[in-house]
Amino acid sequence: MPTGCARCISFDSPRNCNVVTGPKRDVRLLARVDAREGDSVTVLDISLDVNRAALDSLLARGVDVAWFDHHYAGDVPDHPRLSATIDTAPDVCTAMLVDRHLGGRFRPWAIAAAYGDNLGASAARLASTLALTDGQAGALKDLGETLAYAGCGESEADLLIRPADLYAIMRRYHDPLRFVADEPILGKLRQRANADLEAAAAVEPAFARGRVEVYRLPDAPWSRRVASSFANALANRAPERAHAVLVPVRQGDWWVSVRAPLAAPRGADRLCRQFPHGGGRAAAAGINGLAPARLSEFIDALAAAYPEGAP
Repeated sequence: MPTGCARCISFDSPRNCNVVTGPKRDVRLLARVDAREGDSVTVLDISLDVNRAALDSLLARGVDVAWFDHHYAGDVPDHPRLSATIDTAPDVCTAMLVDRHLGGRFRPWAIAAAYGDNLGASAARLASTLALTDGQAGALKDLGETLAYAGCGESEADLLIRPADLYAIMRRYHDPLRFVADEPILGKLRQRANADLEAAAAVEPAFARGRVEVYRLPDAPWSRRVASSFANALANRAPERAHAVLVPVRQGDWWVSVRAPLAAPRGADRLCRQFPHGGGRAAAAGINGLAPARLSEFIDALAAAYPEGAP
């Protein structure tokens, strides 16, 4: 499930409040928050840079904002009403930042989230601090990957469950292993995720040069659901290579998922920010609408960003 939204959540117990969320790439969420003086907003896993104008507006209206994120942030305002916990290191995810803030009180959820962001080594380090069995650690890995898949799509029409509905189920569980044991929705999501990944695995690369591979998936809901998970699978399969997965979206544009080489996880955000609607983090980034006329330019930039022989 994408945590990219302005969500009024207490980290000890979810509040009864307005929840603003959407598919993973629906990141300009802060402008939808109707808050005024005396209200507080918690923002998780969306770029401050992309939402800067809406943030400035909330702060000017006297709203307190707590921000946790690991994407490129741009210039973070120095404001007494803003508490910003932002770390763009390639081995950190937003849930790990919240875990630090809480002193590890809900660490199994952070482990699942790290696995969902394809941060296997970071998740394993967190798991080593708990007395987890191999089976429990495996269940958290499967959970994180399944929830990451569940939030991917161009719109909610592509998704198998609305993010707000999935959150309403998840919020009942302090222990993610109980969530795994009790909720049948996870089995259904995993089954579809496996089927979508199998379909994507049958696609041959459309472009390969040196350390770079580019894949084009067909115009279909399953392609948009699986693009991010497929990009992670490619990165895990060939950690010395960079990958891009392209899916057709609205008005003939391409939806692009980029993964830097796992062996050197950097530069993906800089690459994608060269293009309109591009952004992300050092190891994984994307473009929400690459014009077909700029596809060759993007491929050249990708190959230049990860040249053969570079560390």
